[in-house]
Formats: sequence, structure tokens, C-alpha cells
Amino acid sequence: MSVRQGLMAILNQGPCYGYQLRAEFDRRTGSTWPLNVGQIYNTLDRLERDGLVTKADLDEQGHVYWKITDAGSSEVDNWLGTPVRRTGGTRDELAIKLALAATLPGVDVATLIEAQRQVSLAQLDELQRTQPEGAGTNDPRALARSIVVDSMICTAEAELRWLDRAERRLAQHPERSMAFELSEERPKRGRPARDASR
Repeated sequence: MSVRQGLMAILNQGPCYGYQLRAEFDRRTGSTWPLNVGQIYNTLDRLERDGLVTKADLDEQGHVYWKITDAGSSEVDNWLGTPVRRTGGTRDELAIKLALAATLPGVDVATLIEAQRQVSLAQLDELQRTQPEGAGTNDPRALARSIVVDSMICTAEAELRWLDRAERRLAQHPERSMAFELSEERPKRGRPARDASR
């Protein structure tokens, strides 16, 4: 989720000022994704530039209120009505790290996997211990937090399953059979050397 859509979804409920948006975002996500105020104001400036929000009135304390435009409201409706589709590629640091490690000579991939497994298990244990009480009550904050924490628990569980799967896959190959040296083939493009005579 982008902060942009989250802030607009809140503004779709009514005008807010920056710190109020921060508090609402925090309250509605169960305090699981802290935002700094600078990020909020930068996002609001870009949303205003794009015609999705506009500045409204000042209150007696001098807070600048922001309100959503019709175009912004339409974008919120579109965002809420569109399922999230995960991208085909990955930028997951752990997946890239493990893929590279499996092809680098001299790297003990089994040790890398086991170290990651211990960290992932500890994270899962911590998440399970901090799962909020009252998720089944009428407390909207507890419900919001439990939804986000459940997602984090499922992600940690999936990471552990993936580590097991990667370990089994790597075990099918003879030791270091996948490691390879730098290619002798040189790409045709690259940064030219600087001319030292200049």
C-alpha cells in the first residue's frame, strides 16, 4: 500500500490537518506503520499538485486542513475496489541474497539459511506474543492491529516454509555445483574510462 492512497482514504472521510492525518493513519493501521510528519506533508503537496486534494480552512490554532477533491475521491474508490496484485519480479532482499549466495564460490549457504531461520522463528514468536487482545471485541483499534499483525505472522510463516523449500532444493545439487566464476563474456555497454589528460 502506498501512503498516498492511505492518506486519501482518510481524507475521503472528511478534512484533516497533517498531525491529525498521522494520528488517524496510526489508529487505523494498529500502530504498525509509523509515518513521520514530513512524509505526510510531502505527500500532501504532491497530491495537491496532482489535483487530488486541496487546502481548506485554517482552524483557530492555525492548523491547515486538507480536503479531498472529486478526482481524489474517485481514485480512492478505484484503489479500494481494485485487488492488490503482487508484481512478477522480486526485490526481496532475502530471496536475492540467497540466490546470489547459491552461485558464489566459498559461501556456506546452509549456514546462511539456518541463521535466517533462527531470526525468522524469533520474529514469528515475538509477533505471536504481541498479537493484540480484544480482536474479537468491538474495539476498532484492536481489530485494525490484529489484521495487520495476522498478515505479518502469515508472512513470517511463509518465509519459514520458503527457507525449508530452498534448503531442500539446494540439497538436490552436489556441493558447490551451482557456484560459478565471473563470466568471460563482457557486455557491450559500460561507462567509458575517464581521460586522465583533461
